[in-house]
Amino acid sequence: MSASVAVCRNIYTEDRFRQLYGTEGKGRRSERLREKLAKRCRCSRAACLHLLRERVPIFSWLPKYRLRKWILGDTIAGLTVGILHIPQGMAFALLTSVAPIYGLYTSFFPVILYMLFGTGHHVSTGTFAVLSLMTGSVVEQLVPTPLQLNSSSTEEADFEAQRIGVASAIAFLSGVMMICMFCLQLGFLSTYLSEPIVKAFTSAAAFHVTISQLQSMLGLRLPRSTGTFSLFKTLGSVLENLPLTNLAELLISLVCLVVLVPVKELNTRFRHRLRTPIPVEILTVITATAVAYAFSLDSRYDIEIVGPIPAGFPQPRLPALDKLPLVAGDTVAITFVGYAVSVSLAMIYADKHGYSIHPNQELLAHGISNTVSSLFTCFPSSATLATTNILDSAGGYTQLSGLFTSMVVLIVLLLIGPLFHFLPKAVLACINVTSLRQMFLQFKDLPDLWRISKIDFVVWLVTWLSVVVLNVDLGLAIGVVFSMVTVICRTQRADCSVLGRASNTEIYRSIENHSKCCEVPGVKILTYNGPIYYGNRSFLREAMTRLLSLTPERIRSIEKARKAREGRDRDAIPTVESGVANTSFSSENEFFKSDNTADSEVQVVLIDCSSVNFVDVAGAKLFIQMCTECQKVGIRLYLANCNERVLKILTSSGLMNYMKPQHIFVTVHDAVVYIEQQKEKIPEGTNTIWV
Repeated sequence: MSASVAVCRNIYTEDRFRQLYGTEGKGRRSERLREKLAKRCRCSRAACLHLLRERVPIFSWLPKYRLRKWILGDTIAGLTVGILHIPQGMAFALLTSVAPIYGLYTSFFPVILYMLFGTGHHVSTGTFAVLSLMTGSVVEQLVPTPLQLNSSSTEEADFEAQRIGVASAIAFLSGVMMICMFCLQLGFLSTYLSEPIVKAFTSAAAFHVTISQLQSMLGLRLPRSTGTFSLFKTLGSVLENLPLTNLAELLISLVCLVVLVPVKELNTRFRHRLRTPIPVEILTVITATAVAYAFSLDSRYDIEIVGPIPAGFPQPRLPALDKLPLVAGDTVAITFVGYAVSVSLAMIYADKHGYSIHPNQELLAHGISNTVSSLFTCFPSSATLATTNILDSAGGYTQLSGLFTSMVVLIVLLLIGPLFHFLPKAVLACINVTSLRQMFLQFKDLPDLWRISKIDFVVWLVTWLSVVVLNVDLGLAIGVVFSMVTVICRTQRADCSVLGRASNTEIYRSIENHSKCCEVPGVKILTYNGPIYYGNRSFLREAMTRLLSLTPERIRSIEKARKAREGRDRDAIPTVESGVANTSFSSENEFFKSDNTADSEVQVVLIDCSSVNFVDVAGAKLFIQMCTECQKVGIRLYLANCNERVLKILTSSGLMNYMKPQHIFVTVHDAVVYIEQQKEKIPEGTNTIWV
């Protein structure tokens, strides 16, 4: 059974509606502003505690911690992630072109700091393949591997110190950038890296990671390619040197892949049945280290191993601050990627578990994590896809799981680390490649993306191709610029359509898509679905000219005919008893009952501004221009559904000098009823709407 609605009310112009229902004057608003500022600047014990809980969230969630309910899940999840951090930390250190021990440091310090300052309950921070790859490219450019490196002297130690100095400098500058962005409340900037861009970028970066690890898996000692077309340079170099493949390292890689890939697939397929995933990475590392040590694979078959891993904590030291100007440009891209991925992951799991995160606080958390960690020889860190997924699957509840994760890494740093001396680097390369499974699987989203939005599909494709073909940094920049261009093009080419009224209702829809909606006689109702600004001003003017047939030639001919008619009227009746004849319309009724327009001709243009979210100076001038052109041909211009910002700009630009405030209505139906009543010469006191 259908319901009906009956409404009877007065016709409202914007002025009349504001008088009846508007807020009080500016004095009251400024008073409220002063009250808000005074409240924020007030210093009290409660305000200090609130600020402390807001900026150091552990003081907010830890007192509410449900020990009996959550501690077991956090413990198991934290220990599971900690075990995974050990091989991944060392493996991603190779991507960063630094020694594996620095990957363990980066798996420890950021985890502790994010636990204190982060707002994501299920976010696991540490080494991330994409950031490691981007950082490694910069490290290779500034500290390239020498052709002949004497490993028996201090030359190798100095070389490693230079490399980690550059990587730490990138982490330091990235952290400082995030803290500055937090101070300026620029957390919204991550939105410029849309979901298609992030997914395409990480998927394409996975190809770079895989190709870069081929030389380690094959036992080739090749310099790392950087710059544009680096993927193809690396692939060409590997193919060229295939005859030099170390068969022992190739065999180790094949065995590792045969073990890692199926077990990881089992972990994924049965993640709901397994209490914790099978720690295949750490088992592979332990087994490979034992085999390499037992059979002296490094000396017998010239297998490249990790080498000495010092036990204990690193001494705090400043990064290579003299390199900051050289790494600034690349650090901007690293910062945005790290923050965008971290916030995206935090939001996904916050929505899943029904809590909220604070993007600006996430800036502070990751900023502090990178800045402080850089003082302990760490490279850039962020939230990671694989470990965050495992943390959630293993039953983690809060950030406290990070404490157990860091305890596992701490034990390795203090006691177990030196035992990995004989770990083959080929094993770490295989761990790197197999950890990218989720990134490669993002190709499955493409059919749905094509079905939902072809423009987003093209953005995904352009970003992916740019990153793969050119380079990680340059490809990301191209993807962001292309995405913004698509947004600008969509606002430039927004739809301008004619509205018709559904019979016996106050509903107005496009007559192009609703054939049973009819235009109001003598009234052309136009709507524009987008902002009106300098970029689309000419397109909107062209569309309105086409819909109203107001070409310059027609305007001149109508104006010329009207002036000729007025001249004939003056010559025929020069005077009357009441004085000189007035050719202008003294009232709305006179305008609508004039004989020079038929019912089929347009007498009024009504612009529905409900979809116009903002107008700039150029857009306001377009309204004035349209108003004057309509007046020249004897057409009145009305507006409806203007939001406060649009109306303020139009009023400030001087539009009221060309039209009356009474011609701006609250709704389209108010304007249409008013026009119809003026046509029928209904007295002022009965201006009401029946629906």
